[in-house]
Amino acid sequence: MLSDDQNSTSLVSQRSRINFGFKQEQIELKLSLQNIRVWGDVPTLTSTDQNNVMVYEAYGIYRMNDKWSFKLGRQRLSYDNQRILGAVDWAQQGRSHDAFLTTFKPNEKSRLDFALSVSSEAEVVVETPYTLNNFKNMQLLWYHTDFTSSQLSLLALNTGFEFEENTSGDRTTQYMQTVGGFYKFKYDLWYGDLGAYGQFGERNDADVSAFNFCANIYWNITNTWIAGLGGEYLSGNDMDDTSGDNNAFNPLFGTNHAFNGFMDYFYVGNHINSVGLTDVYAKIFYKRDRFDISVQPHLFWSAGTILDGVSEADNYLGTEVDLVANYKVHKNIGLALGYSQMFGSDSMELLKGGDSGNTQNWAWISVNFNPTIFNTAKN
Repeated sequence: MLSDDQNSTSLVSQRSRINFGFKQEQIELKLSLQNIRVWGDVPTLTSTDQNNVMVYEAYGIYRMNDKWSFKLGRQRLSYDNQRILGAVDWAQQGRSHDAFLTTFKPNEKSRLDFALSVSSEAEVVVETPYTLNNFKNMQLLWYHTDFTSSQLSLLALNTGFEFEENTSGDRTTQYMQTVGGFYKFKYDLWYGDLGAYGQFGERNDADVSAFNFCANIYWNITNTWIAGLGGEYLSGNDMDDTSGDNNAFNPLFGTNHAFNGFMDYFYVGNHINSVGLTDVYAKIFYKRDRFDISVQPHLFWSAGTILDGVSEADNYLGTEVDLVANYKVHKNIGLALGYSQMFGSDSMELLKGGDSGNTQNWAWISVNFNPTIFNTAKN
């Protein structure tokens, strides 16, 4: 949170992305290039612009038949509600993975994905450390099936991260497993979802045992009004725990901005291996024609013990209120704006720093131009 000697700021961030796609018989190709920059970030003769053009996606797909397909290259891995694996498209750079993906569709209602990946920093002929903040290797298995009025997905994810041992300086790959399921349902005017995941294995030379549970229920009050309630629990570490084990759940590669409040106090580049979180929230949603608006309050508690010196502090962290509105200006132009305010507690100060007595808020406006420039098809 902002402290007394800090002032709020303003900035404009821009993403320029161009997508090239090609389909012919059983082959599909895609190349996506993007440039991310903040207005005023101009390279000079004595500096290097770090936000240059980069490859966001570059892959090829071979559809062997109606059941089997193979996808190779840089691609999005986005599944279910994007809690564990997501596109992270709110962040201007998004997220993509270099991977090989096999998809098997035994029928119209079921699908099985298997993906694997291995990471290196450069083309070398001898083993070298992998120091980037990413997995050294990864294997993924995802199964999805549709029922009459519901859907079920099962996920098994094995991630290997390199760890440097303090005693010898040698690097070893430690493996952590994330397994669980996600269930969506719709019944008359009601719909919702349930999710549960567990994490086991090793990470950063610590034994991992962590859990995540979420549940949401929504009611279509009318054609324009929707109301909902939900909650999420992510296990955490107690500050007075000296066991050396890690009980803090890590959402890994999820679109974390979509969860736990839009001010990103939790799990957006932060709060990993911390005290976890309990998030209880409600949502009121209005939609009509090209306009929609929503209000969503969150109540936050830590899942683990917080210490104030040697004494235990209150687990209540604060309340955040998010307001978001969207308007379709044109078929290719979208306008969105939002306002959020955090009412932090003394325990939030202990955890995040700053001064909860100061006004903690942010406002944003987003304009999206997304036209199809050229499209041709040959019969």
